[in-house]
Amino acid sequence: MTTPQVERRTTAVLVADVVGYCRLVETNEERALAAIKELWGTVFRPLIAEYRGRIVKLMGDGLIAEFGSVVGAVACAAAVQEKLAAQQQQVAVERRILLRIGINLGDVVIDGDDLLGDGVNVAARLEQLCPPGTVLISGSAHEQLSGKLDLHFEYVGEQHLKNIERPVRTYCMDVGGLTPMLPASSRSDKPAVAVLPFDNMSADPDQAYFSDGITEDVITELSRFRELTVIARNS
Repeated sequence: MTTPQVERRTTAVLVADVVGYCRLVETNEERALAAIKELWGTVFRPLIAEYRGRIVKLMGDGLIAEFGSVVGAVACAAAVQEKLAAQQQQVAVERRILLRIGINLGDVVIDGDDLLGDGVNVAARLEQLCPPGTVLISGSAHEQLSGKLDLHFEYVGEQHLKNIERPVRTYCMDVGGLTPMLPASSRSDKPAVAVLPFDNMSADPDQAYFSDGITEDVITELSRFRELTVIARNS
């Protein structure tokens, strides 16, 4: 009996996630879900279509999309972050939505309309390491961008990603002057600072979202200082 051949292709995978999703939902579930739904409908869907991408999977707090070219994926990610930042300027700080976006160019397995495999896994791990409000891409993606987009990238070293055997070269896109947050194991000549999650010291467990929000806000503000390396919260 012949084993069916697995269908594969090389594609640019974009993974995005809402920062502090649980905190936003706990603060005001109805408002948070409505705001995120609007984000998907008015920002992501139109821009993904404009840059000829396809939404592969839509979760409550994130999505996976694929593009025929890395240029399209990165240009789309930059446009999303720019448009979202402009929209959120009129929103109270504690209610603002920030995104992390990871992009990888790699081999994927086709399963109907879904994508599986190493190419997707690397993009997902990069998203988890990405500083809030910016974009983190793999070396394989960065190699395709030379001279094609007017964007600045900073090399942030080889990262050892969870469940990925080989180290992955990573580049962080400069969006609004944010400095990349590196894992503790990465080398840097800059002073490094880490913000540990604050504990909820009150007797009310419903206030846990508040301490979580303070942590995210402190990390985001520290990351604006170029002379500091701010270590990712999940390091």
